[in-house]
Amino acid sequence: QVQLVESGGGLVQAGESLRLSCAASGSIFSINAMGWYRQAPGKERELVARIINGGITRYADSVKGRCTISRDNVKNTVYLEMNSLKPEDTAVYYCIAAELASLYVLPDYWGQGTQVTVSS
Repeated sequence: QVQLVESGGGLVQAGESLRLSCAASGSIFSINAMGWYRQAPGKERELVARIINGGITRYADSVKGRCTISRDNVKNTVYLEMNSLKPEDTAVYYCIAAELASLYVLPDYWGQGTQVTVSS
């Protein structure tokens, strides 16, 4: 089993930046992909960004150019740097992990989520 704990959410104004962190513990040797999903009120959960071994990344079109995902393998932590935040970025952000080194398969593990609220 893998445990994921997010941090870094909060309330910011439009145009500001925020950095989310997610620390993994447990059977971390099995993880080959990590990333972030988000779910806004009344909407389906959607991919934000994903990273696999080797640093290959995938981003949602809505955040390309504004977000950067990175992973520290020593700290077993994945980060999401979000810049130029918009009110439509308001959502609960979930950290994910997968055993398969793929940018597309469904995650095997989910964190509890951290709220990001962007005011206009």
